[in-house]
Amino acid sequence: RWLTCKSLPPGALESIADTIADRLRVPWFSGAVKINVSLVPPLVLLPVFLHVAALHFLLGLIILTSLPVVVLWYYYLTHRRKERTLFFLSLGLFSLGYMYYVFLREVVPRGHVEYFQVVALTCGLILMLAALSRAKKDPGYLPIPAGDEKPSHQGLANKSVRGSSSGLHGISGAASSRAVNGEAKGYCRMSAEQPEGVKKDWCTKCQLVRPARAGHCRLCGRCVRRLDHHCVWINSCVGEQNHQAFILALSFFMLTSVYGIILTLHTICRGRTAFVALFYCPGAYSDYSSALSFTCVWYCAIVTAGMGYILLIQLLNISYNVTEREARLALRDNTGRRLLGGLVIDTGQYNRGLLCNWGHFLSLGSSPPQRSAEDIV
Repeated sequence: RWLTCKSLPPGALESIADTIADRLRVPWFSGAVKINVSLVPPLVLLPVFLHVAALHFLLGLIILTSLPVVVLWYYYLTHRRKERTLFFLSLGLFSLGYMYYVFLREVVPRGHVEYFQVVALTCGLILMLAALSRAKKDPGYLPIPAGDEKPSHQGLANKSVRGSSSGLHGISGAASSRAVNGEAKGYCRMSAEQPEGVKKDWCTKCQLVRPARAGHCRLCGRCVRRLDHHCVWINSCVGEQNHQAFILALSFFMLTSVYGIILTLHTICRGRTAFVALFYCPGAYSDYSSALSFTCVWYCAIVTAGMGYILLIQLLNISYNVTEREARLALRDNTGRRLLGGLVIDTGQYNRGLLCNWGHFLSLGSSPPQRSAEDIV
Protein backbone atom coordinates (compact mmCIF):
# COMPACT_ATOMS: atom_id res chain seq x y z
CA ARG A 1 0.00 0.00 0.00
CA TRP A 2 2.87 2.36 0.73
CA LEU A 3 4.62 1.61 -2.59
CA THR A 4 1.41 2.24 -4.51
CA CYS A 5 0.83 5.52 -2.62
CA LYS A 6 -2.31 4.25 -0.94
CA SER A 7 -3.31 5.37 2.52
CA LEU A 8 -2.10 3.24 5.39
CA PRO A 9 -4.28 2.29 8.35
CA PRO A 10 -3.48 4.06 11.63
CA GLY A 11 -0.51 2.54 13.43
CA ALA A 12 0.70 0.56 10.41
CA LEU A 13 4.15 2.14 10.30
CA GLU A 14 4.62 1.67 14.04
CA SER A 15 3.61 -1.97 13.68
CA ILE A 16 6.11 -2.46 10.85
CA ALA A 17 8.88 -0.83 12.89
CA ASP A 18 8.08 -3.01 15.92
CA THR A 19 8.12 -6.15 13.76
CA ILE A 20 11.50 -5.26 12.25
CA ALA A 21 12.89 -4.53 15.71
CA ASP A 22 11.64 -7.88 16.97
CA ARG A 23 13.09 -9.80 13.99
CA LEU A 24 16.51 -8.13 14.25
CA ARG A 25 18.46 -10.96 15.90
CA VAL A 26 21.88 -12.57 15.65
CA PRO A 27 22.59 -16.30 15.92
CA TRP A 28 24.03 -17.52 19.22
CA PHE A 29 24.78 -20.85 20.88
CA SER A 30 21.78 -20.68 23.20
CA GLY A 31 19.48 -19.27 20.53
CA ALA A 32 19.05 -16.10 18.52
CA VAL A 33 19.75 -12.96 20.55
CA LYS A 34 17.55 -9.93 19.99
CA ILE A 35 19.39 -6.70 19.21
CA ASN A 36 18.13 -3.36 20.41
CA VAL A 37 17.64 -1.23 17.30
CA SER A 38 18.90 1.91 19.04
CA LEU A 39 22.36 0.31 19.37
CA VAL A 40 22.89 0.04 15.62
CA PRO A 41 22.88 3.65 14.22
CA PRO A 42 26.00 4.86 16.09
CA LEU A 43 27.97 1.77 15.03
CA VAL A 44 27.20 2.40 11.36
CA LEU A 45 26.76 6.14 10.96
CA LEU A 46 29.59 7.52 13.11
CA PRO A 47 32.50 6.02 11.09
CA VAL A 48 30.77 6.89 7.82
CA PHE A 49 30.18 10.52 8.82
CA LEU A 50 33.73 10.99 10.14
CA HIS A 51 35.33 9.51 7.02
CA VAL A 52 33.15 11.66 4.77
CA ALA A 53 33.97 14.74 6.86
CA ALA A 54 37.68 14.04 6.36
CA LEU A 55 37.35 14.35 2.57
CA HIS A 56 37.06 18.15 2.57
CA PHE A 57 37.02 21.04 4.98
CA LEU A 58 33.50 22.13 4.02
CA LEU A 59 32.14 18.60 4.40
CA GLY A 60 33.71 18.43 7.84
CA LEU A 61 32.14 21.77 8.80
CA ILE A 62 28.67 20.66 7.68
CA ILE A 63 28.79 17.22 9.31
CA LEU A 64 30.34 18.32 12.61
CA THR A 65 27.74 21.10 12.85
CA SER A 66 24.78 18.87 12.06
CA LEU A 67 25.75 15.94 14.32
CA PRO A 68 25.08 17.76 17.65
CA VAL A 69 21.80 19.08 16.23
CA VAL A 70 20.65 15.57 15.28
CA VAL A 71 21.66 14.16 18.68
CA LEU A 72 19.82 16.94 20.54
CA TRP A 73 16.74 16.44 18.35
CA TYR A 74 16.71 12.72 19.11
CA TYR A 75 17.15 13.45 22.83
CA TYR A 76 14.15 15.78 22.96
CA LEU A 77 12.12 13.32 20.88
CA THR A 78 12.72 10.40 23.26
CA HIS A 79 12.44 12.64 26.34
CA ARG A 80 9.05 13.93 25.22
CA ARG A 81 7.80 10.41 24.60
CA LYS A 82 9.27 9.24 27.94
CA GLU A 83 11.17 6.47 26.17
CA ARG A 84 14.31 4.72 27.32
CA THR A 85 16.92 4.24 24.61
CA LEU A 86 20.40 2.76 24.35
CA PHE A 87 21.32 5.14 21.52
CA PHE A 88 23.28 7.57 23.70
CA LEU A 89 25.09 4.85 25.65
CA SER A 90 25.99 3.12 22.39
CA LEU A 91 27.13 6.43 20.86
CA GLY A 92 29.29 7.25 23.88
CA LEU A 93 30.97 3.86 24.19
CA PHE A 94 31.52 3.42 20.47
CA SER A 95 32.90 6.96 20.18
CA LEU A 96 35.45 6.16 22.88
CA GLY A 97 36.48 2.93 21.19
CA TYR A 98 36.63 4.40 17.70
CA MET A 99 38.60 7.48 18.77
CA TYR A 100 41.08 5.23 20.56
CA TYR A 101 41.36 3.07 17.43
CA VAL A 102 42.04 6.10 15.20
CA PHE A 103 44.62 7.35 17.70
CA LEU A 104 46.51 4.04 17.69
CA ARG A 105 46.30 3.58 13.92
CA GLU A 106 46.78 7.11 12.57
CA VAL A 107 48.59 9.12 15.25
CA VAL A 108 50.92 6.76 17.12
CA PRO A 109 52.70 5.39 13.99
CA ARG A 110 53.95 8.90 13.17
CA GLY A 111 56.50 8.47 15.95
CA HIS A 112 55.82 11.68 17.89
CA VAL A 113 53.89 10.02 20.74
CA GLU A 114 55.95 8.36 23.46
CA TYR A 115 55.21 4.95 24.88
CA PHE A 116 54.40 6.26 28.36
CA GLN A 117 51.92 8.74 26.85
CA VAL A 118 50.03 5.89 25.19
CA VAL A 119 50.03 4.01 28.51
CA ALA A 120 48.75 7.09 30.37
CA LEU A 121 45.95 7.57 27.83
CA THR A 122 45.02 3.89 28.05
CA CYS A 123 44.97 3.94 31.85
CA GLY A 124 42.72 7.00 31.82
CA LEU A 125 40.34 5.21 29.46
CA ILE A 126 40.27 2.10 31.65
CA LEU A 127 39.63 4.13 34.81
CA MET A 128 36.83 6.02 33.10
CA LEU A 129 35.18 2.77 31.97
CA ALA A 130 35.52 1.33 35.48
CA ALA A 131 33.82 4.40 36.98
CA LEU A 132 31.15 4.22 34.27
CA SER A 133 30.50 0.57 35.09
CA ARG A 134 30.01 1.52 38.74
CA ALA A 135 27.70 4.39 37.77
CA LYS A 136 25.55 1.93 35.79
CA LYS A 137 24.71 -0.03 38.93
CA ASP A 138 21.86 0.56 41.37
CA PRO A 139 21.45 4.34 41.85
CA GLY A 140 19.54 3.79 45.10
CA TYR A 141 16.17 2.39 44.09
CA LEU A 142 13.62 2.25 46.88
CA PRO A 143 12.25 -1.27 47.39
CA ILE A 144 8.80 -1.76 45.91
CA PRO A 145 6.29 -3.04 48.49
CA ALA A 146 4.84 -6.48 47.97
CA GLY A 147 1.39 -6.62 46.36
CA ASP A 148 -0.37 -7.54 49.58
CA GLU A 149 1.52 -4.98 51.65
CA LYS A 150 0.89 -1.83 49.63
CA PRO A 151 -0.41 0.87 51.97
CA SER A 152 -3.67 2.56 51.14
CA HIS A 153 -4.35 6.28 51.01
CA GLN A 154 -6.79 5.94 53.91
CA GLY A 155 -4.09 4.58 56.19
CA LEU A 156 -1.42 7.05 55.06
CA ALA A 157 -2.03 9.51 57.85
CA ASN A 158 -1.61 6.82 60.49
CA LYS A 159 1.37 5.38 58.61
CA SER A 160 3.14 8.73 58.66
CA VAL A 161 2.94 8.72 62.47
CA ARG A 162 3.44 5.03 63.18
CA GLY A 163 5.51 3.99 60.14
CA SER A 164 4.75 0.33 60.94
CA SER A 165 3.03 -1.82 63.53
CA SER A 166 6.24 -2.06 65.54
CA GLY A 167 6.03 1.40 67.10
CA LEU A 168 9.49 2.96 67.24
CA HIS A 169 10.60 1.01 64.20
CA GLY A 170 8.71 3.38 61.91
CA ILE A 171 10.20 6.44 63.61
CA SER A 172 13.70 5.02 63.44
CA GLY A 173 13.17 4.17 59.77
CA ALA A 174 12.22 7.76 59.00
CA ALA A 175 15.19 9.03 60.96
CA SER A 176 17.50 6.66 59.12
CA SER A 177 16.10 7.86 55.79
CA ARG A 178 16.88 11.44 56.69
CA ALA A 179 20.32 10.44 57.86
CA VAL A 180 21.08 8.71 54.61
CA ASN A 181 19.98 11.74 52.63
CA GLY A 182 22.25 14.07 54.51
CA GLU A 183 20.17 15.96 57.05
CA ALA A 184 21.94 14.29 59.99
CA LYS A 185 25.20 13.13 58.45
CA GLY A 186 28.52 13.17 60.24
CA TYR A 187 30.53 15.97 58.61
CA CYS A 188 28.35 18.75 59.97
CA ARG A 189 25.09 18.90 61.83
CA MET A 190 22.20 19.57 59.47
CA SER A 191 18.66 20.29 60.48
CA ALA A 192 16.38 17.30 59.95
CA GLU A 193 13.49 19.08 58.28
CA GLN A 194 10.34 17.15 57.59
CA PRO A 195 8.60 17.79 54.28
CA GLU A 196 5.64 20.13 54.44
CA GLY A 197 3.00 17.45 53.87
CA VAL A 198 2.69 13.72 53.69
CA LYS A 199 1.19 13.88 50.20
CA LYS A 200 4.44 15.22 48.82
CA ASP A 201 6.20 12.06 50.10
CA TRP A 202 3.62 9.64 48.75
CA CYS A 203 4.38 8.11 45.36
CA THR A 204 1.19 7.00 43.66
CA LYS A 205 3.13 4.99 41.08
CA CYS A 206 5.30 2.93 43.47
CA GLN A 207 2.73 3.02 46.31
CA LEU A 208 5.23 3.95 49.02
CA VAL A 209 6.25 6.85 51.24
CA ARG A 210 9.48 8.37 49.97
CA PRO A 211 12.22 9.67 52.27
CA ALA A 212 13.37 13.26 51.95
CA ARG A 213 14.95 14.22 48.60
CA ALA A 214 13.86 10.99 46.93
CA GLY A 215 12.01 11.19 43.64
CA HIS A 216 10.24 9.08 41.05
CA CYS A 217 11.89 8.62 37.66
CA ARG A 218 9.25 8.42 34.95
CA LEU A 219 11.67 6.68 32.57
CA CYS A 220 12.84 3.96 34.96
CA GLY A 221 9.46 3.71 36.71
CA ARG A 222 11.12 3.57 40.14
CA CYS A 223 11.70 5.87 43.09
CA VAL A 224 15.35 6.71 43.75
CA ARG A 225 16.99 8.02 46.92
CA ARG A 226 18.29 11.56 46.46
CA LEU A 227 17.36 11.51 42.80
CA ASP A 228 19.47 13.93 40.77
CA HIS A 229 18.39 13.18 37.20
CA HIS A 230 18.01 10.44 34.62
CA CYS A 231 21.16 10.42 32.49
CA VAL A 232 20.67 9.19 28.94
CA TRP A 233 24.42 8.68 28.52
CA ILE A 234 24.42 5.85 31.07
CA ASN A 235 20.76 4.90 30.48
CA SER A 236 20.12 5.02 34.22
CA CYS A 237 19.26 7.38 37.03
CA VAL A 238 21.85 9.29 39.02
CA GLY A 239 21.04 8.98 42.70
CA GLU A 240 22.48 8.47 46.13
CA GLN A 241 24.37 5.26 45.38
CA ASN A 242 26.03 6.16 42.06
CA HIS A 243 26.37 9.97 42.06
CA GLN A 244 30.01 9.82 43.15
CA ALA A 245 30.85 7.28 40.43
CA PHE A 246 29.04 9.46 37.88
CA ILE A 247 31.16 12.49 38.77
CA LEU A 248 34.30 10.34 38.74
CA ALA A 249 33.46 8.98 35.26
CA LEU A 250 32.91 12.51 33.94
CA SER A 251 36.19 13.70 35.46
CA PHE A 252 38.21 10.82 34.01
CA PHE A 253 36.56 11.37 30.63
CA MET A 254 37.48 15.06 30.62
CA LEU A 255 41.11 14.41 31.56
CA THR A 256 41.53 11.56 29.09
CA SER A 257 39.81 13.35 26.22
CA VAL A 258 41.74 16.60 26.66
CA TYR A 259 45.01 14.67 26.92
CA GLY A 260 44.25 12.71 23.72
CA ILE A 261 43.30 15.90 21.86
CA ILE A 262 46.57 17.57 22.88
CA LEU A 263 48.68 14.57 21.83
CA THR A 264 46.95 14.38 18.44
CA LEU A 265 47.23 18.10 17.69
CA HIS A 266 50.92 18.16 18.67
CA THR A 267 51.46 15.31 16.19
CA ILE A 268 49.60 16.59 13.12
CA CYS A 269 50.25 20.33 13.74
CA ARG A 270 53.89 20.51 14.75
CA GLY A 271 55.16 23.76 16.26
CA ARG A 272 51.78 25.10 17.39
CA THR A 273 50.03 25.06 20.71
CA ALA A 274 46.98 22.84 21.03
CA PHE A 275 44.52 25.73 21.21
CA VAL A 276 45.95 27.47 18.13
CA ALA A 277 46.21 24.20 16.19
CA LEU A 278 42.57 23.43 16.88
CA PHE A 279 41.52 26.49 14.85
CA TYR A 280 44.50 26.89 12.52
CA CYS A 281 46.32 23.86 11.20
CA PRO A 282 47.31 24.42 7.53
CA GLY A 283 48.61 20.89 6.93
CA ALA A 284 45.61 19.10 8.41
CA TYR A 285 44.10 18.23 5.01
CA SER A 286 47.38 17.55 3.20
CA ASP A 287 46.78 13.81 3.44
CA TYR A 288 43.78 11.69 4.37
CA SER A 289 45.34 10.33 7.57
CA SER A 290 45.89 13.84 8.96
CA ALA A 291 42.43 14.93 7.82
CA LEU A 292 40.78 11.99 9.59
CA SER A 293 42.76 12.63 12.78
CA PHE A 294 41.91 16.35 12.69
CA THR A 295 38.21 15.56 12.12
CA CYS A 296 38.21 13.18 15.08
CA VAL A 297 39.89 15.85 17.19
CA TRP A 298 37.08 18.27 16.42
CA TYR A 299 34.47 15.61 17.13
CA CYS A 300 36.15 14.92 20.49
CA ALA A 301 36.31 18.65 21.22
CA ILE A 302 32.56 19.05 20.63
CA VAL A 303 31.71 16.07 22.85
CA THR A 304 34.19 17.19 25.51
CA ALA A 305 32.67 20.69 25.58
CA GLY A 306 29.21 19.21 26.15
CA MET A 307 30.41 16.86 28.88
CA GLY A 308 32.42 19.67 30.44
CA TYR A 309 29.26 21.76 30.74
CA ILE A 310 27.47 18.84 32.42
CA LEU A 311 30.38 18.37 34.84
CA LEU A 312 30.45 22.10 35.64
CA ILE A 313 26.74 22.13 36.49
CA GLN A 314 27.16 19.02 38.63
CA LEU A 315 30.07 20.51 40.60
CA LEU A 316 28.16 23.73 41.19
CA ASN A 317 25.08 21.81 42.35
CA ILE A 318 27.21 19.78 44.76
CA SER A 319 28.74 22.99 46.12
CA TYR A 320 25.24 24.29 46.91
CA ASN A 321 23.88 20.85 47.91
CA VAL A 322 21.08 20.88 45.38
CA THR A 323 20.09 18.22 42.88
CA GLU A 324 18.97 18.73 39.29
CA ARG A 325 15.49 17.57 40.26
CA GLU A 326 15.28 20.03 43.15
CA ALA A 327 16.53 22.86 40.93
CA ARG A 328 13.90 22.04 38.30
CA LEU A 329 11.13 21.97 40.90
CA ALA A 330 12.37 25.23 42.42
CA LEU A 331 12.24 26.91 39.01
CA ARG A 332 8.74 25.59 38.42
CA ASP A 333 7.48 26.76 41.82
CA ASN A 334 9.58 29.96 41.79
CA THR A 335 11.11 29.09 45.17
CA GLY A 336 14.81 29.21 44.27
CA ARG A 337 17.23 31.95 43.37
CA ARG A 338 19.49 31.97 40.34
CA LEU A 339 23.20 32.28 41.02
CA LEU A 340 26.28 32.60 38.79
CA GLY A 341 24.31 33.80 35.81
CA GLY A 342 21.67 31.09 36.16
CA LEU A 343 24.13 28.17 36.16
CA VAL A 344 22.93 27.04 39.58
CA ILE A 345 19.60 27.30 41.39
CA ASP A 346 20.00 27.63 45.16
CA THR A 347 16.95 26.35 46.99
CA GLY A 348 18.48 27.14 50.39
CA GLN A 349 16.88 24.06 51.93
CA TYR A 350 19.98 21.89 52.29
CA ASN A 351 22.78 24.39 51.71
CA ARG A 352 25.08 24.34 54.75
CA GLY A 353 28.23 25.86 53.29
CA LEU A 354 30.81 24.65 50.79
CA LEU A 355 32.74 22.28 53.08
CA CYS A 356 29.68 20.72 54.65
CA ASN A 357 28.02 20.32 51.26
CA TRP A 358 31.02 18.50 49.83
CA GLY A 359 31.36 16.45 53.00
CA HIS A 360 27.76 15.40 52.60
CA PHE A 361 28.36 14.44 48.96
CA LEU A 362 31.50 12.43 49.74
CA SER A 363 29.59 10.49 52.39
CA LEU A 364 26.71 9.52 50.10
CA GLY A 365 25.91 5.84 50.16
CA SER A 366 27.64 5.17 53.46
CA SER A 367 25.72 3.44 56.22
CA PRO A 368 23.69 5.80 58.42
CA PRO A 369 25.00 6.42 61.96
CA GLN A 370 23.49 4.32 64.69
CA ARG A 371 21.24 6.35 67.00
CA SER A 372 19.82 5.34 70.32
CA ALA A 373 16.11 5.25 71.11
CA GLU A 374 16.51 8.25 73.44
CA ASP A 375 17.99 10.36 70.62
CA ILE A 376 15.18 9.35 68.27
CA VAL A 377 12.50 10.18 70.83
